[in-house]
Amino acid sequence: MERYRLTTDAEGRPGVEVPHRGPGSLRHPMFNKGAAFTHEERADLGIEGLLPDAVSTLDQEQARAYRNVMRAADPLGRYIALADLQDRDEILFYRLLVDHIAELMPLVYTPTVGQACQEYSHVFRRPRGLWITPRFRGRIREVLGNAPFDDVRLIVVTDNERILGLGDQGAGGMGIPIGKLALYTAAAGIHPAQCLPVSLDVGTDNQALLDDDLYLGWRHRRLRGEEYDALVDEFVAAVRYRFPGALLQWEDFKKGNAFLLLDRYRKVLTSFNDDIQGSAAVAVAGILASGRATGIALRDQRTVVLGAGAAGIGISRLLRSALRRAGLAGEALTAAIAVLDSGGLLVDDREIAEPHKRDFVWPAALAERHGLGRGRPRDLESVVRALRPTVLVGVSGQPGLFTEAVVRGLAEGAPRPVVLAMSNPTSRAEAVPADVIRWTEGRALVATGSPFEPVSFGERTIRIGQSNNAFVFPGTGLGILVSGAREVTDGMFAAAADRLAAEIRDADLAAGSLFPPPSDLRRVQVAIAEAVVKAAREDGVGAPIPDDAIPEAVRSRMWDPCYRRALPM
Repeated sequence: MERYRLTTDAEGRPGVEVPHRGPGSLRHPMFNKGAAFTHEERADLGIEGLLPDAVSTLDQEQARAYRNVMRAADPLGRYIALADLQDRDEILFYRLLVDHIAELMPLVYTPTVGQACQEYSHVFRRPRGLWITPRFRGRIREVLGNAPFDDVRLIVVTDNERILGLGDQGAGGMGIPIGKLALYTAAAGIHPAQCLPVSLDVGTDNQALLDDDLYLGWRHRRLRGEEYDALVDEFVAAVRYRFPGALLQWEDFKKGNAFLLLDRYRKVLTSFNDDIQGSAAVAVAGILASGRATGIALRDQRTVVLGAGAAGIGISRLLRSALRRAGLAGEALTAAIAVLDSGGLLVDDREIAEPHKRDFVWPAALAERHGLGRGRPRDLESVVRALRPTVLVGVSGQPGLFTEAVVRGLAEGAPRPVVLAMSNPTSRAEAVPADVIRWTEGRALVATGSPFEPVSFGERTIRIGQSNNAFVFPGTGLGILVSGAREVTDGMFAAAADRLAAEIRDADLAAGSLFPPPSDLRRVQVAIAEAVVKAAREDGVGAPIPDDAIPEAVRSRMWDPCYRRALPM
């Protein structure tokens, strides 16, 4: 492992130690500056004659890189061009991403990253991150020692089984940790040398991948049961040994494993699950903000959640906590959230086998009073017409389930219905925003997990906000690291939701959007990080940083991508 070490030169100018000489200094993406190496640096590093004579500024390098990326004909081609840039010059990659975040976020993250995961073994260029396979049983600590840098503070790990709404993508799921960490750096300023993407490649049950001659993963059926548990346990122990100060984010695990791993390790290792907790904070923030546009107080909102997986139950948990703080209790609290799985409304007169769903099962008597008793239809349309909700949340991973009949039924019971179609990528969205706007005569407030173009309706142009975890997880992670939290609490995500809702400006709501534009991402993440630092302190798990010192503590931790003087080690 190498150390990324900032220093100063003899004149006191900021610099970075380069542990390579000659051509090697042009091959390491954290140290390479390409044509921006000065003539003095070229002499010091032994690379004279290896570059054209002119010395470029970072702005010139960025302009050149932007043109090259945008030359690609389609989003996947642009994704590949960006990945190549990241593998060649990480500072330039992040400068480009920070300055063009609204345009490039859909490429490095959803929706394009979904296609990149599906095509991973066919477009593979250069490895990034670590793959942990059953081949390394008993040696995972040793393999973690092969990480590129030794000061890892943030790990995003997936076992690839539930990649977005696309299911099991095997080794190709590595695109998700890579994309998430790119946003951690671009949006929250966490240094890329402190980030490590990890794939727990425990096999795949995707037969198309197993049959693909080019497939790059561990070519076996997916490991399960005690063997799987033992491998994950060894991995967690190895992380604690190698990187004791690191925050670990569990990402895109199938719902059963997602809840089990979160509960098993949340007090063992500073960790959280973005699908469960990050999705929850984003959805609750959207619901909170919608009240400013609709005039409906939180305690009066009635929410239907379609999807009882990791995201659906996570959203329901955090929303119930917010409703309880708003004064709801007892049966009124139960009735305020209706959760549906593939069998319809969760009611206790049918078998609910999965433990994580049971907290949101309605008593049969409550369902009966709402006209949803045994023998009556409990599908989405029936539930919407019976309950007359104000909010409809989709995290099903199934496209088109918010049909015209469902949305029109929603609009009959709510003057300004809120529709959060959160499933990713774009092809998995529960509804197309233009349809929802049309079916509700322009009254609906719509947000989606992936970006959609603005919708024209009458004389209005309605901006579609992104109810995407990117508005929560970078700032939350930064706040956790700044606070030195030994545990990630639910209070931190409640604080993140409240702060995100507060950062949604009146101009956003007036434009029809429940979320800020992606161009505001870095500003919003700073605010969320501050809220999380305070929540960590109040929950007794983080440093006792005074309120007036929190902003500087957050900003001083954030890295801004710029070239430093290259100094030989």
